[in-house]
Amino acid sequence: MKNIHSILIIFIVFIFSITTSAMAQLPAADIIKTNKSDIIIQPVFHGSIVIRLGDKTVYVDPYHGGKAYKDQALPDFVLITDIHGDHMDTGTLHALDLSKAKLIVPQAVADKLPPALKAKSTVLPNGQKWNDALITVTALPMYNIPDDSTSRHTKGRGNGYVISYGGKNIYISGDTEDIPEMRALKNIDVAFVCMNQPYTMTIEQAANAVLEFRPKMVYPYHYRGAQGFSDTEAFKKLVNEGNKGIDVRLRNWYVE
Repeated sequence: MKNIHSILIIFIVFIFSITTSAMAQLPAADIIKTNKSDIIIQPVFHGSIVIRLGDKTVYVDPYHGGKAYKDQALPDFVLITDIHGDHMDTGTLHALDLSKAKLIVPQAVADKLPPALKAKSTVLPNGQKWNDALITVTALPMYNIPDDSTSRHTKGRGNGYVISYGGKNIYISGDTEDIPEMRALKNIDVAFVCMNQPYTMTIEQAANAVLEFRPKMVYPYHYRGAQGFSDTEAFKKLVNEGNKGIDVRLRNWYVE
């Protein structure tokens, strides 16, 4: 009887380990067709994304440890938006194999990177572009309003990005509020839009901005704030009440 009890405990632990492992899997990747190779979008954690552009792989703000990236292709490019630890996470950067990667960063990030990573970095100020064969990266402002000495994110310190590939444009907001530069965006196919208080936008601000610049597809991301998680379902409802044609994609960005 004692042996049966021991076997049962081992079986339960085994089943629990399988279940826990399954729960820890990243959300399913999305595939977007282009006039070249497909774009594959993999949500990772909080503001972290892996984007596959043909045979090139882009990591955006890698954060929360290297384990989430164990099944991902090695990065060719790493885009970092800001100096805060959930964007410039040097622990995660050191845990990754960046042997073939170029980092694209704002100056404030470059100034804080360890020397080995700084040597692999290209500084891209707001408003400037960087090109690599079929890929173009444009740096955009991201900041809080009012833009003054009390701002958590001052204008010019960090970058939002537009990645252009195969006739598609992908917008990454970074930590921004409802700024005119975001509202003025045109021809955005995929947008990643932040919404967490008190650091960035409310869901109402984010939805209102999205309805202004009208991306074809939008992912609410970076939605954990000081008081917990923003209501992404309510964000989706606000957007689709204003424009049913915008594809709002809800994913779990907080799988531990």
